Amino acid sequence: MNYRHAYHAGNHGDVLKHAVLIEIVRHLLDKPAPFFALDTHAGIGSYDLTAVESGKTGEWEEGIGKIFDSPNPALAPYLDIVRGLNADGSLRHYPGSPAILDAMKRPEDRLALCELHPADAAELRCWAKERSGVVVHARDGYEALKAFLPPGEGRGLAIIDPPYEAPDEFDRLAQAVLAGCKRWPAGRWLVWYPIKDRAPVWRFEGALLERGPADLLSAELLTGPEDGLNLVGSGVLLINPPYRIEDRLAPLLQAIQAGLAPEHGSHALRRLGSG
Repeated sequence: MNYRHAYHAGNHGDVLKHAVLIEIVRHLLDKPAPFFALDTHAGIGSYDLTAVESGKTGEWEEGIGKIFDSPNPALAPYLDIVRGLNADGSLRHYPGSPAILDAMKRPEDRLALCELHPADAAELRCWAKERSGVVVHARDGYEALKAFLPPGEGRGLAIIDPPYEAPDEFDRLAQAVLAGCKRWPAGRWLVWYPIKDRAPVWRFEGALLERGPADLLSAELLTGPEDGLNLVGSGVLLINPPYRIEDRLAPLLQAIQAGLAPEHGSHALRRLGSG
């Protein structure tokens, strides 16, 4: 429980994850019925990029810092939300998934945010206390999948973005996702994962394909060539992705790569299931 996302906020993984998240939420907003969103590893809600934590790593400079001023229309939905937190035009604040969901949701939509780290959970509660339709739970996010699913709304999204500190994180993740999908087969799921050693990623995908939902879509961004040792990118696995979401994600991924890693980067969209 040492991981704190404040050190990594706004990096290339966040750019990918949050840009894709926004497209999923845009799809949910196409229908008038309310939706429920569960964020299992919510962090603190929003991040100050001038804080000590961000300054120690500077990861945001190779992420949102590179595209904050981009005019690329494919990035507009994502950048509009980030710029909305930076009204003076200079980049200081970066929205985590909770802040993105809160900015996009309607009064009838509902968010449940889970954070296990005591200090971060307390900060998340402070961030959320003036926001309607947002509830914070200081608890294990995997356990929350059992407690909160299926939601009364019937439709919505689960976001899973664990720290990947434990050697067996991918195995625990697979068990949690499989159990969660059985409880809520109609839900949309977004799972973020780091790309370093491919073996656990393949094992995770294989477990879902063998025993879980049939419709899987992965979106990946690499900032350089894979070597099996270093963190060179990340991916998001979408379970029950919206119809024709590739039409939105293909230009989005191209724009992100062009902004973050135009020379040595790469991106990929892969259908893994029969959907």
